[in-house]
Amino acid sequence: MAEENPVLVALTPEAEASIGGERLVLDHFPFRIGRESRIEMVSGMPRLAERRRSGDPNPNNDLYLQDRGRMLNVSRQHLQIERDGDGGYRVLDRGSACGTLVGSNKIGGHDAGGECPLKDGDLLVIGTSESPFVFRFVLQA
Repeated sequence: MAEENPVLVALTPEAEASIGGERLVLDHFPFRIGRESRIEMVSGMPRLAERRRSGDPNPNNDLYLQDRGRMLNVSRQHLQIERDGDGGYRVLDRGSACGTLVGSNKIGGHDAGGECPLKDGDLLVIGTSESPFVFRFVLQA
């Protein structure tokens, strides 16, 4: 029987809005997640504007989260999910400012990088513990 690709299940409205539904199939690896933002001036005031690249053969990310908070949780190049070479998966922090919680393990933050095994059912909180971007990593049977 062929192995199915793992999925990220959105557990918050913000996570669901960012992936355009409840579940996102991870169909290639590494799978990169981050935020791309631009500041634009509206009526003389700076405003955060999100921009997704389309048609770019080498985008920075495979998934761009829509972090619209006053205090941002997601870095432009935040994390990637990789196969670990032993049939499993891991999360690699890409030098994010706020880090990521993988279950009860915190990786990254303060541009430190880091990695952690990723197992079926693990919670992924992208950013601080207060981040609205909460997903569950699920291996499909």
